[in-house]
Amino acid sequence: MSYLKHRGSSLLVPRRLSAQMSSSYESGSATGSRARNWNPSGSGPNAAATQNLGLQRRRARDAVRNDPWALTATTRWVSNVVGTGIQPYPKHPDPNVRRALKELWADWVQEADADGRLDFYGMQALAVRSIFQDGETLFRLRARRPQDGLSVPLQLQQMEGDQLPVERSLTLPNGGEIVNGVEFDAIGRRTAYHMWRHHPGEFGRNAAGQDTVRVPAEQVIHAYPMLRPGQVRGVTALATVLLRLKSIDNLDDAVMYRQEVANLFAGFITKPDPDADPNNPLTGEADGYEFDDDGTPLVSMEPGTMQELAPGEEVTFSSPPDAGSNYEGFMRQQLMGAFASVGVPYEIATGDLRGISDRTLRVVVNEFHRLIEQYQWHCVIHQLCRPVWNAWIDALALSGTFPMPDFHRRRREWLRVLWVPQGWPYFNPVQDAQADKESVRSGFSSRSSIILRKGDDPDHIAAEIRADNETADAEGFVFDSDPRHTTSAGKATGSEGGGSPDPLNQ
Repeated sequence: MSYLKHRGSSLLVPRRLSAQMSSSYESGSATGSRARNWNPSGSGPNAAATQNLGLQRRRARDAVRNDPWALTATTRWVSNVVGTGIQPYPKHPDPNVRRALKELWADWVQEADADGRLDFYGMQALAVRSIFQDGETLFRLRARRPQDGLSVPLQLQQMEGDQLPVERSLTLPNGGEIVNGVEFDAIGRRTAYHMWRHHPGEFGRNAAGQDTVRVPAEQVIHAYPMLRPGQVRGVTALATVLLRLKSIDNLDDAVMYRQEVANLFAGFITKPDPDADPNNPLTGEADGYEFDDDGTPLVSMEPGTMQELAPGEEVTFSSPPDAGSNYEGFMRQQLMGAFASVGVPYEIATGDLRGISDRTLRVVVNEFHRLIEQYQWHCVIHQLCRPVWNAWIDALALSGTFPMPDFHRRRREWLRVLWVPQGWPYFNPVQDAQADKESVRSGFSSRSSIILRKGDDPDHIAAEIRADNETADAEGFVFDSDPRHTTSAGKATGSEGGGSPDPLNQ
């Protein structure tokens, strides 16, 4: 019998027993019809991510351009992650400073784009689209001169990941290295990005013939979902589904083309024996209709037509085949798998709610919201929004536009910010609003937390309520929605059981 000696042990184990011990998990077995040919690569995070990365991106972009389901998944993801924008809520302890920062930020949002085509929230949407479609997005922070007239002398230049050459990797003399276009120092910190001046796919700009430009890492924002520790470049979210979508599209085209060809034939005319005389035996003339030069009958189609045929002729109408009894179910199952692989529920992507109850749909939507919120906080806010705010605060301090005494000692007070995504609409407005009200009344939540969850600014809402109340009091208006004068039951607060009397009725 053959034996194996295990490392670190003097125990001799028979080969057959060793094979059984090493395959306690079926997924780790190297034998059997299902596992014998399954031998995946053991590539590291960067080797796996960058292998044929350019081809993946080209296919993903082609799918978004030409495949309706790839486009739908992309637009649904972007609209739910960004919506109208993920906005900052400064946490500076001084309310006057918070108000001033919000006003300056609102002005700068319109000036953020170095190309002048989008505001900052539009750039967020384009960035998330690039991350979903291409796997990553790049921003370069551009400091501006005071004479440029910006509210804060800073703009963002947005670029695609193609401008970061994936093939550029080498070891540096100082102990650092360049990995897929990103430079690291000897202890693994990102120090620079080696980028093309222009997009390499722009014909006529000769980007491929130029050398790369070294840009310090503090001037670059590089956002992408981290799938493995140590991953340097991003991978398109469509990577797992591109081939499936291509096959679905080919199948759909084949069925559609078959239907198109089959419906070209309205019917078929069976003529009598060509040796027989087609003319009327009494008149010697053709009966029923006239013929073209090639013998084709000239038939006009009108509603209510009773068409007379020549003797011996008959018409057989075409019966084109349908798409197949299992076609709809098959396509639904394939699309469910395709959308599940990119995190978008089938019901949200297609709008097909057949057989879905209200409770089931709520579960689906809640799980989707949980996934979106994870993506917002771990990718978009941390990798994109946070460094933009930090750079914006530093540019504001250097410009002298706003008094920031002792900034170098209290910088963290200025950097503290809460990013607020657009709120989710109520699934059932009456029930959900009542639940929020009871949560606040019971002390489980605060008014501010409810307002922030809806994507609004508590300070702004409070100012609006204050202004509305002052206007109503000045004009002598009493609204049912004003809890100072009306109870939730619609009674005046001065009535029986209503609490203190209404001062306007005294």
